[in-house]
Amino acid sequence: MSARWPTQQPTGVMVLADGTALYGHGLGAIGQTIGEVCFNTAITGYQEILTDPSYANQIVTFTFPHIGNVGTNGEDDETSNPASGAACGVIIREPITAPANYRSDQHLDRWLVEQGIIGLSEVDTRAITNRIRTEGMFNAAIAHDPNGNFDLDALSQSVRDFAGLEGADLAAQVSRADPLDWSTGRWHWEYGFSEGAGKKHVVAIDFGAKQNILRCLVEAGCKVTLLPANTDVGAAMKLDADGYFLSNGPGDPAATAQNVMPLIEAILNTGKPVFGICLGHQLLGLALGAKTVKMAQGHHGANHPVQEIATGKVEITSMNHGFAIDRSSLPEQIVETHVSLFDGTNCGIRHTERPIFSVQHHPEASPGPQDSHYLFDRFVAEMER
Repeated sequence: MSARWPTQQPTGVMVLADGTALYGHGLGAIGQTIGEVCFNTAITGYQEILTDPSYANQIVTFTFPHIGNVGTNGEDDETSNPASGAACGVIIREPITAPANYRSDQHLDRWLVEQGIIGLSEVDTRAITNRIRTEGMFNAAIAHDPNGNFDLDALSQSVRDFAGLEGADLAAQVSRADPLDWSTGRWHWEYGFSEGAGKKHVVAIDFGAKQNILRCLVEAGCKVTLLPANTDVGAAMKLDADGYFLSNGPGDPAATAQNVMPLIEAILNTGKPVFGICLGHQLLGLALGAKTVKMAQGHHGANHPVQEIATGKVEITSMNHGFAIDRSSLPEQIVETHVSLFDGTNCGIRHTERPIFSVQHHPEASPGPQDSHYLFDRFVAEMER
């Protein structure tokens, strides 16, 4: 990946720790940001991706060249804690495509400004993707200045000073500060979002929860109470829960576990059903005796084939994670339920004697089909049982 100048005066740049600079045109907010660069292969859903708290401290490079065609709207943000933000930057190949969708109420560039997200366009996203594929995710700074004034040495130094994601408890950064009762269901074409809490009370721990996960829980028949990640064990145990949910989120699960393990262990000791997704899956694995590892490329996209081992069924899933459970570390009472058909990494576990299960992918997403929505019904069935 070599440095290059665009055909016009550059207003944006990406700088690596070794000083390599990739010039382009700035988008969104003005300023600079530092993060781990990953690539996402989805061809739509960019608003949901950029507001997914699991992308905290990451710069998302879209492999699909044309981003912006459906615009943005006030209903599709995924973070349930707007104050936390999500992705810190975005890189795309072409200038933002003008919106052409009846649900759009704002151009993507204006939305990026309001979200405080810095972007870069007209750069070689193939080169970035190839570097990640061969060498793994890397740290970088991106900057946007309409006048094209960049201090490359300072930007490069800031990247060298960036601690990265390993060892980072980012769930504490994105989790909400106060409890929230959630009763909104999924979006329906005919009338928008459904409303109304179900009969089963689910206490969800917010490590960076996506709104559509909460909507799917409600749609499946749950009344949801969303609690901050730092909730006191005693306060959580006072709630009359039929089951517990551990949400998705960013950062290193081993680092987050150091702060939240007492709460997760207390939840497991209740004997009630427990369901985890993404970071919640990894934290559940750690609590049950498994280990987690940092992935070279991670999984980020909406076309990831995952196989349910018991049935042989293949699900097309949405994924966003840079850490995974080490399948070789699973203890005796924990079995693998799902596996990635891309690289064989673990994508699901369950306890053989207790109603505890989790998956690495995002079953609430709809990357075309709704292959994994059955997991929410399975969770409700466990609570009814």
